[in-house]
Amino acid sequence: MSQRQHFEALYQACADPWNVQTAWYERRKRQLLLAALPRERYRHAFEPGCGNGEMTIALLDRCDQLVAADFSESAILLCNARIQRESRRDLHLQKLEVPRQWPQVPEGGFDLLVVSELAYYLSDSELGLFSERCLQSLAPGGHWLMCHWRHEAADLLQAADTLHAQMGAHTALRSLVEHREPDFLLDVWEKL
Repeated sequence: MSQRQHFEALYQACADPWNVQTAWYERRKRQLLLAALPRERYRHAFEPGCGNGEMTIALLDRCDQLVAADFSESAILLCNARIQRESRRDLHLQKLEVPRQWPQVPEGGFDLLVVSELAYYLSDSELGLFSERCLQSLAPGGHWLMCHWRHEAADLLQAADTLHAQMGAHTALRSLVEHREPDFLLDVWEKL
């Protein structure tokens, strides 16, 4: 079973497979993630791996334009249903197989990338391409937030600690926020 099929099956079986709407861990992490963003507002943001849209809804309050993407058709439908109820027009929801597919980058680049609970599902080669595309599409002075669960799971291909250390080692980035807990890592870098 491919990664896409795996996630499609998860979303078809349950509209909220990780309990992101109700679990204390998820609600608390979302609040910390939003509080870690250095700016109150962002012009153009990209959220790959938007899932059912719980974080997407929160990001819309901080962004003039938000591109949210997922490769699961079921996740996109769930996210779209949430957004329709909110009557938001500042969201561009796309079905993309990141990192092979990438959204159109606005002139000047995205000033915010939010990568939450996604990058550790990528193979080594996909992670290299993902990192490259993130850096290329991030505007100078833009912020790249990453947040990942630190525990093991059968479907994870990367360890969160290694992943965050690797991204943080890029010479084009400087660290603004480092938050470490037994359960997750949260980093915000700024592109130089």
